[in-house]
Amino acid sequence: MNEALRRAMLQAHMTDRRLAESCGVDIKTVGRWITETGRVPRARHRWAVCEALGEDEAVLWPAAVKKAIKVGPDREVVSVYPYRSSCPASLWRSLITKAERELTFAGYTNYFLWLEQARFGTALRRKAAQGCRVRFLLGDPDGDLTRSREQDEDVALTLSTRIRVTLAELEKIRSQPGIDVRYSEGHAHLSVFRFDDDMIVTPLLTHRVGHDAPTLHLRRYQDDGMFDRFASHVEELWRRGRPVWEGEDGGQAGLRGRPECPGRE
Repeated sequence: MNEALRRAMLQAHMTDRRLAESCGVDIKTVGRWITETGRVPRARHRWAVCEALGEDEAVLWPAAVKKAIKVGPDREVVSVYPYRSSCPASLWRSLITKAERELTFAGYTNYFLWLEQARFGTALRRKAAQGCRVRFLLGDPDGDLTRSREQDEDVALTLSTRIRVTLAELEKIRSQPGIDVRYSEGHAHLSVFRFDDDMIVTPLLTHRVGHDAPTLHLRRYQDDGMFDRFASHVEELWRRGRPVWEGEDGGQAGLRGRPECPGRE
């Protein structure tokens, strides 16, 4: 019995039939995945299951992942997507849900999160109440760089509008301790989203909006690897950033005593 798969289906309220339809297989095939110990679906079916359940392949079929495990400097690269829009919304939700120590959203607007994640503000409030550090780095909606990028993007829904929507949503949960927001221009062409030891990175391309950006899913496995270098980049931007809410220190007091190391705590 694949207990991990059965448990993930229960948590996602997913029946055998619904999962079979999502993966394009017969319902009996799903039944065999669950009941036959050691049975491993084909790669494309494993990926479809992971997307449908919002779970990692390493949890559902660790043996399959072990066979393909990387040992070189690229081992921190979990997945690669040609567009951010092709990165499953269920992956974002899974990473947000599982994070216990840190959620950092260093996208220039972070606007898409409020559209794609149901009750996103509620989830952030709950995470912060549980002791998870929640941080947002945003571009200044009135800044020269924002205006320059708006001309570059040339889309109806401007960057400044998207930033202001995010600011309005964050204002609703401002009273929750542990949620901090700063302005920064240093990430105008690189978005980094951290969820404990997982990270999603999107380098923005010229004349392209965020959802068209190539996207990497990283997981920390080594010191001073790709994960740590991107994390250090964000920490420096956060240090240089200025608080969005006047009269607040952007969470600096809440960070006293916390290690600055971007790796595991």
